[in-house]
Amino acid sequence: MSAPTVGYVGADVPVELITAAGLLPVRLAGKPGEDSTLGDRYLGRGVDPVARSILTRILTGAYGPLEAIVVSRDCEASLRLFYALRELHRVEPELRLPPVRLVDVLHLPHHTTTRYVHAKIAQLREWLGRWRPIGDDDLAAAITAHDTLRRSLTRVAALRRANRLSGTRFLELVAATTRLPVTAATALADSVVADPSEADGIRLFLTGSSHDDPAVYQALERNGFLVVGEDHDWGELLFARTCAAPTELALAERYQHNGPSAPRASIRARAAHTAAAARACDAEVLFAYARVHDDAPPWDFPEQRAATGLRSVLAERQPYGELTEDALAALLPAGAPA
Repeated sequence: MSAPTVGYVGADVPVELITAAGLLPVRLAGKPGEDSTLGDRYLGRGVDPVARSILTRILTGAYGPLEAIVVSRDCEASLRLFYALRELHRVEPELRLPPVRLVDVLHLPHHTTTRYVHAKIAQLREWLGRWRPIGDDDLAAAITAHDTLRRSLTRVAALRRANRLSGTRFLELVAATTRLPVTAATALADSVVADPSEADGIRLFLTGSSHDDPAVYQALERNGFLVVGEDHDWGELLFARTCAAPTELALAERYQHNGPSAPRASIRARAAHTAAAARACDAEVLFAYARVHDDAPPWDFPEQRAATGLRSVLAERQPYGELTEDALAALLPAGAPA
């Protein structure tokens, strides 16, 4: 019998706690091109289309039965989504929405921040205890299992850097692991490590908005690029850091120091991280993709370009899950067909 599913939004949600409670954590993704009228109605069209798509899919039951929803405060759109879900739960009980919880993880490098994040994680642990109390042994086992998955995904990322896996396949794999029980996700990642493929192209590092759908990666790789790295939280940023120990405090520190993401980190931190990651991938091109209503990436771009020293292109106001012809033309080498 499968475990009840808890949908979660954002990489700041400590999935280890959901696993430790005997529940299945499933990261909720939007769907580009799908009608989002319901989400638009409650959030407005000025919000990131990913949040509007996720809300629509929750309201239409596209994710199947959800026991609960946990939303991280990883960006303004996620926070707006949480407020909408909480209010709908209150004023429209006929919708039968599951209970929703916000988890607020801060990323400042201070001991006071650690105490704050630890307190928030302890509160989420207590809230999830309504399904099954989370003992220290349960939590330690869940942390160990998720760290094992992160190490397996790190080996997959090394294959991509060695031209043994396409960026599209990598992104699809990472997304698949967020929908499976942790042991099954690890087995899936290990199967890719055991049977790599071949990939080639102009080595491109992708920064900017996150990608919960492979369409942009596919467009880039159809046009001669190989996405060898990225700094968004559906890619390597999701699993780059493990826990120092299988404890609640170490879990808090892991999420506090994870990142840096575009909505929550400083421009300087983002530039330093992007430059180091692009060097590790031997990237030839830096491409900053900024989705419509995602305002953070363009602020980062000038320092990222300077820090990497790579040929760099910024594509602003891109449709959700799409790459416009103008953006592709700016990215392609002079004289190359679009």
